[in-house]
Amino acid sequence: MARYVDIHPVNPQRRAITQVVRIVGDGGLVVYPTDSCFALGCHLGNRDGLARIRTIRQLGDRHHFTLVCRDFAQLGRFVQVSNAMFRTVKAATPGPYTFILPATREVPRRLMHPRKKTVGVRIPDHVVAQALLAELGEPLLSSTLLLPDEDEPRTQGWEIKELLDHAVDAVVDSGDCGIEPTTVVDLSDGEPEIVRYGAGDPERFT
Repeated sequence: MARYVDIHPVNPQRRAITQVVRIVGDGGLVVYPTDSCFALGCHLGNRDGLARIRTIRQLGDRHHFTLVCRDFAQLGRFVQVSNAMFRTVKAATPGPYTFILPATREVPRRLMHPRKKTVGVRIPDHVVAQALLAELGEPLLSSTLLLPDEDEPRTQGWEIKELLDHAVDAVVDSGDCGIEPTTVVDLSDGEPEIVRYGAGDPERFT
């Protein structure tokens, strides 16, 4: 049964944040809020968590998972950002964008696209997500919580708890965080390509 953790959206309770991070550190899979809907998240090296995300979302081998990072310095450890793209990515973070970039050796091979050796990265502009990342000290391996056969992400934490009670270990609720996922921008070939239109304004990449 999943633990339901209600966290204040502006002043996150330290005790609650620590509790959630402990669950992640112990190999748990959590649902947490971001600036572009809820996400599934687990520890970077959690093989079981990765498999559970694939099962919940019914994802194939070529799905780009996302490393949700606290800041640009942390993001730079996991992906290669060319000089030409540095300012572009920096100017759009934090915010509702996911960038697909060549992965560094810090990224486990199982998280990379099997052919392109790329991975998704993002920095959320959300108080609770940032508090979790700060306490964890490393990225969360994540995927948007969009359930199979549903057109839009769920917005109510209590509803997600009922649906995924036996599939995840905790649901973090800090209120409605919207139904638009991130705008996904593939920068792996040097020129921006919009892969998915979402909450972030795509005009800055065209």
